Amino acid sequence: MTVGDRLRSIELAATSLDAAVARVAGDGVRVRSERHVGGGSINDARMLQLTDGSVLFLKQNSQGHTDLFREEARGLLALRAADGPRVPEPLGLFSAGGRQHLLMEWIPTGRPAGGFWEAFGAAMARLHRSNRRAQCGFDHDNHIGATPQPNAPLTSWHEFFGERRLVFQIELARRNGLADGAMETATRRLVDRLPELVPDLDDGGASILHGDLWGGNFVVSSDGEPVLIDPAVYYGHREADLAMTELFGGFRPEFYRAYAAEWPLVPGYESRRDIYNLYHLLNHLNLFGGSYAGSCRAILKRFS
Repeated sequence: MTVGDRLRSIELAATSLDAAVARVAGDGVRVRSERHVGGGSINDARMLQLTDGSVLFLKQNSQGHTDLFREEARGLLALRAADGPRVPEPLGLFSAGGRQHLLMEWIPTGRPAGGFWEAFGAAMARLHRSNRRAQCGFDHDNHIGATPQPNAPLTSWHEFFGERRLVFQIELARRNGLADGAMETATRRLVDRLPELVPDLDDGGASILHGDLWGGNFVVSSDGEPVLIDPAVYYGHREADLAMTELFGGFRPEFYRAYAAEWPLVPGYESRRDIYNLYHLLNHLNLFGGSYAGSCRAILKRFS
């Protein structure tokens, strides 16, 4: 079954939470209790205890962010189809009460097992290597946080990252009054220099990327294994995923050593990782305001 077929199979014509739960868990099964849990800065997330003793995870948001959960589910399904870390299974998509909802597998959390970071790094390398395409992008646009993320395919990584990532974000920042003409000009100069600053795709193939891989977007299962959550999936250069892991810290050195042992990087990654992270800093500028402008300007000054 393709990702598109699987996505269609979990779209529910349900007008209430109990109706959706019954479709997913079985006729007569209802929600016994629910409690708020962490689910990202923009979503209402809850753990649902069901009358049959099972547990589900529910994410809710307004209809304002069109297709936010449909595209998250599509990304989760794409990651599940690759040979990488564990990914929770999306089980039901529905709209009710003026809100959009995503029902998912509940994964109990625990503490890292021995060799956790080594296993995580090697699994990310396998993910990047096992699911590849000739073009960058994705089958549909999606979101990074609450920001739209355009994914129309392009063969050139330099063109894709430049136009679909950096130019899109700086133009959004200008419209939002968060960036001036000098920042936009510097961004466009950097985009023009990308072919000399970052490598092209490995062996001509784009890797599937989590797309928003920071410390808050993985959890440790009760078995002590890494689990990827909250993706912003697209196909691109694997260095973009690794760079994001370093933006806010939290990943151990063993992670990077194990990744490199499984699939070495082109030399010089450390000198160019901030170029990839400019995308995320511009996105944070658009989401959270001007406190990120200084970090964006510093990177632009170095590379434009």
